[in-house]
Amino acid sequence: MDSEDDMHDANDTDVYDSDGFAMDEDEEDEEDYGFVENASDDDSDENYPISRRLQMNYTILSEEDIRERQEEATTNVSTVLSISRVDAGILLRHFKWSVSKVNDEWFADEEKVRSDVGLFEKPSVEVRPNVKELQCGICFDIYFRDKMKAAVCGHHFCNGCWIGYIHTSINDGPGCLTLRCPIPSCGAAVDEDMVLSLVSDEDRRKYTRYLLRSYVEDNRKTKWCPAPGCDYGVDFVIGSGCYDVTCKCSFNFCWNCSEEAHRPVDCETVEKWILKNSAESENMNWILANSKPCPKCKRPIEKNQGCMHITCTPPCKFEFCWLCLGAWSEHGERTGGFYACNRYETAKQEGVYDEAERRREMAKNSLEKYTHYYERWATNESSRAKALADLQQMQSVQIETLSDKQCQPVSQLKFVTEAWLQIVECRRVLKWTYAYGYYLPEQEQAKRQFFEYLQGEAESGLERLHQCAEKELQAYLEGDSPSKDFNEFRTKLAGLTSVTRNYFENLVRALENGLSDVNISQAASSRSSTSKASSSNKGKGGYFKVGTSKNRSSRSGDNVGRWSCNHCTFANSSNSSICTMCNRPR
Repeated sequence: MDSEDDMHDANDTDVYDSDGFAMDEDEEDEEDYGFVENASDDDSDENYPISRRLQMNYTILSEEDIRERQEEATTNVSTVLSISRVDAGILLRHFKWSVSKVNDEWFADEEKVRSDVGLFEKPSVEVRPNVKELQCGICFDIYFRDKMKAAVCGHHFCNGCWIGYIHTSINDGPGCLTLRCPIPSCGAAVDEDMVLSLVSDEDRRKYTRYLLRSYVEDNRKTKWCPAPGCDYGVDFVIGSGCYDVTCKCSFNFCWNCSEEAHRPVDCETVEKWILKNSAESENMNWILANSKPCPKCKRPIEKNQGCMHITCTPPCKFEFCWLCLGAWSEHGERTGGFYACNRYETAKQEGVYDEAERRREMAKNSLEKYTHYYERWATNESSRAKALADLQQMQSVQIETLSDKQCQPVSQLKFVTEAWLQIVECRRVLKWTYAYGYYLPEQEQAKRQFFEYLQGEAESGLERLHQCAEKELQAYLEGDSPSKDFNEFRTKLAGLTSVTRNYFENLVRALENGLSDVNISQAASSRSSTSKASSSNKGKGGYFKVGTSKNRSSRSGDNVGRWSCNHCTFANSSNSSICTMCNRPR
């Protein structure tokens, strides 16, 4: 459905935007990962656990909303083309519910459109009015005329054959919406009224369900929410830049690939990561890294004791050395005994590995790398699930308790819910940064070090916010009377929420830009070094330094040319006098 087909008023349904992670296109040119100004939270809906975008780029549609749109489109086409509503429905389904497409094609060549969709102006078979009995074209029995029906083509079939034909078509799926005359060479459309007049109640429910779903499934800019059991559709503004969608069911997904929302990682990386997590290749990697084949029968063997003397299971029973895979009969005290092998150590020092050993080492390294990133990815996913459960508990029970104990209206406690919303969102972002890190090329050391610095700072800031919302809040929930320092807690939690939101916006933007500042910094450093080489050998110019791990571990000295904010610890560019994260002066 083309974008110009939006006949509905945007106010007819709930339209959601976010103040969290999407950037307007004109903001992308700001220096130093410029931050998005936070939208007003006054009209935010606490039923949505994920932060919202600034632009209105999608509309959530209930089944009732979809029916209203179908009715509106049908009425529009019927009125403009002066045809029946039933014929208008046939045209709309053929042109995928695009009103403009229907009008354009109809007025360009009405005859061709009628032929394509099966809307004949006159019957192809004329039956005289005085004929009372006709032969069914399927079962060839003779029936009274009132026991038979025909589409616009005039081919008559008995009601029983029509019912069987339509029933089979409905059971076959949504193709029943474009049902044609049973005569193969005819092609006349069988309209909705005729179908519904003949079918059973069960088939009627199926047919109307297919009809409803066709509006979403045939339309290129609408789709169903992929959450299990969710019946909401989403009308998306194609080309709006950000693909994150939050459904009314609270499921957050990517419009482009229908997987869960995964910014800052692109859809291709998500597809590779999900495939890797579910692929049998990781099982084979584990087998290759943690087992060795028996030199005789080739069955894989896992070593589960400290001794290097391995005996294969019956009927093989071959005895060999775990390290060098040589026959154990050739080993003894002179080769290192039960817990070492001189042959293996010598070969290792000389670099004389056979192909199997090299493959085993590569598999082991690959598995260790994957395990490192996957464990942290999974840990943040479980933390996000726990935070989401805590959010729901807060919304349903604890917010009322907090209101009673601190003598505060619920409307004044929105900052608590906003903190949990931010935690849930940040856990999701942090989770996907590990997939980003896994596929970051090893040879791009500067980018990898800068990425690890940004990721580490994000983790640290999120932990501060999570600790404050999870543990420090308990004192105010468990207290017997209003606390004098509750307002201080409000200021602290709201401040941490804002700082964390800003930092994660910065992180997402940096990763989506491919850490482009690293390349800019390296180019600037190279130019500066070249210009100074003839006059001085003291130091090197550069936007920041991403040197050793020791340097990375220090927030204040991590990046040459940057200064660290004492309040939020963000590393700002040297030419800024105000922290771009928390707006505090230098």
